[in-house]
Amino acid sequence: MAALVTGLFLSATLLFGGTAAAHVTVQPPEVEQGGFAKLTFRVPNERDNAATVGLRVQLPVDQPFTSVSVKPKQGWTAEVTERTLDTPLDNHGEQVTEVASEITWTGGRIEPGQFDEFEVSVGRIPTDTDELFFPAIQIYENGEEVSWIEEPVAGGEEPESPAPALALVASSGDGHGGGADASNAATSTDGEAAAATDDHDSDSSNGLAIAALVVGGIAIVLSIVAIAGGRRKVAG
Repeated sequence: MAALVTGLFLSATLLFGGTAAAHVTVQPPEVEQGGFAKLTFRVPNERDNAATVGLRVQLPVDQPFTSVSVKPKQGWTAEVTERTLDTPLDNHGEQVTEVASEITWTGGRIEPGQFDEFEVSVGRIPTDTDELFFPAIQIYENGEEVSWIEEPVAGGEEPESPAPALALVASSGDGHGGGADASNAATSTDGEAAAATDDHDSDSSNGLAIAALVVGGIAIVLSIVAIAGGRRKVAG
């Protein structure tokens, strides 16, 4: 029976191991249209004999961002490649002719069994599509390059090397890609925590007051008993 279970497990590993492999992804999985968003590219090392030493991420070609900022990352150097648009974009009255087309990180290491994250701020998020793809190339120290560039086909199977995908949802109206909602949620959570702390402090104060009254009452009783005992001795 044990041999049968082991055989089934090995068969499942061979059948599904490829699709279960980790790949480069973008977080969060979805953002709001029309605003700005912080995107995090998560890169796991899939090799057990080489470190990842580089990452290239291509930004959407048909829906270019008018603003791209890269968060500094210790040990890594980021290079942003720009391209000239055939048709300038209007950004609140300003004509944008140059946009970022690709970001390359080099100089660091992601060792076997580890992962790392690379952060960028982009905007404005397009309003005429519900999904964006960020084809990525993962570079290993032995010269191997793994391409995460495939986009899913409607009704087809999941790609073996999928490109990082970002879903876009309708804006809630704050224009910050959900950032205001997150701040409100954090503020609400902080308020609840403060209220809970106040309740706890109030309960603790009440408990101390009750304990003081009990101790005081016991002291009074003992004093009365002592006085009564002394009077009996005098009378005797």
